[in-house]
Amino acid sequence: MEIDDIIGQVEAMGGVLTLRPRAGDGSPEIAWGDVFFYYAPDGIVPKGQPFATIVTKDYPDDTSSRLDRPGVFRLNMAASREDFGRWAGQDADPSAADVLFPHPVYGSMAWLSVVNPGPATAEPVRDLLGAAHDRARGLYERRHHS
Repeated sequence: MEIDDIIGQVEAMGGVLTLRPRAGDGSPEIAWGDVFFYYAPDGIVPKGQPFATIVTKDYPDDTSSRLDRPGVFRLNMAASREDFGRWAGQDADPSAADVLFPHPVYGSMAWLSVVNPGPATAEPVRDLLGAAHDRARGLYERRHHS
């Protein structure tokens, strides 16, 4: 899977606001080149975390995935406690490609990650992204219809 493939898959779920920070848009430089997915059919960035992200470089407190290698990126997804428990037990190298593992920084918040998703993680990634989107949609609907 390439970054654009993932973006297309997520946007096809509907109601997704995709942010792609870049130079000159007012976003912090550290975020340039990364991708943030929110459920926001009104086009307004909601309060709180995105439901999934793609990061293309190491952050100061997050270097274990070694994203400084050419062509390497990491997909991160907010997971349910159940889904997190299903995948978090794996003893995975956070720099290995195509393996699900707890997010190196946000694992305690039930986030799962995969470096350069491929054939081994395609199905679980699709399911996890769909579930994250569904939870974000439910939260949006509760906030806007209560």
